[in-house]
Amino acid sequence: MKTFHTAGQVSASVDIEKLEEMLDHYRFDIIHFHEPWVPVLSRQILTRSDSINVATFHAALPQRRMTRTIEKVITPYTKSILKYIDVMTAVSPAAKAYASSLTSRRLDIIANGVNLAKYSKNPRKAAAAKDKTILYIGRLEKRKGVKYLLEAFAILREVHPEFKLKIGGDGPERRRLEYFVDDNGIENVSFLGYIDEKDKLRLLKEATIFCSPALYGESFGIVLLEAMASGCVVVAGNNLGYEGVLRGRGQISIVNPLDSLEFARRLSLLGHDDELRRLWKSWAADEVAKYDYEKIIDQYVELYEAAFSKGAAAKVQ
Repeated sequence: MKTFHTAGQVSASVDIEKLEEMLDHYRFDIIHFHEPWVPVLSRQILTRSDSINVATFHAALPQRRMTRTIEKVITPYTKSILKYIDVMTAVSPAAKAYASSLTSRRLDIIANGVNLAKYSKNPRKAAAAKDKTILYIGRLEKRKGVKYLLEAFAILREVHPEFKLKIGGDGPERRRLEYFVDDNGIENVSFLGYIDEKDKLRLLKEATIFCSPALYGESFGIVLLEAMASGCVVVAGNNLGYEGVLRGRGQISIVNPLDSLEFARRLSLLGHDDELRRLWKSWAADEVAKYDYEKIIDQYVELYEAAFSKGAAAKVQ
């Protein structure tokens, strides 16, 4: 197979002349489009590309009433570009669902990956038996369900006051969440703000539980994989993307964030039951290995080679 070029500078304003010059100059064998239904640029390239066009769908439509409105907007656009795509993939069943509803063509699932080497080089910090920390890292917006984590945490602390909650990240809900903590007198909650990569690794290694109570809109669970790779037990919202990652024994981690009492019980169980935690970590270590970058890269290389061979054969004919 020919060597792949991996870079090209194109303005978001789509200068058609420059775009055509780039395509003519590089003569790509394969162009890989991530989230091809993002309008303007993907379509402009797709309609001018003589390369083999590979597309990966990442996003899942929200599991909400607004879904029908969104579908009405993006469906005509998505249908119009499918004919330019030679090979289609998705990162999860949740991401695959919408694209599959528009075509009967094959759509393979190749998951997102995680750099396991980065986490293995960062040994887990041994916490004192009495130290129990729940960690959230992510954007602070309604769909992420952090308010429901706070409600469950308040119930949990009535029985287990040793627990602490650390909330990393920022967003439009931060001030409202801080007011909620103050108004309800919830103690041992820290808002950490922006978390860089170094601090994220440290916090994951120190935490007892990583909790991501997202309600909807998750097509995958990369944050869950990062926690699993860090040896941190997970509790997560029951959305389609997270359910696709937390399979087998990992299903014990899935909870309905709206059920505050059950949410609190699950945090308590996975925070205190040492035997269950040991079994969960053993499952997670085996499961997360499937998502190692090297394995995901191998899957894409195999896909590229098959697509290139098929495309070359078609040109000969």
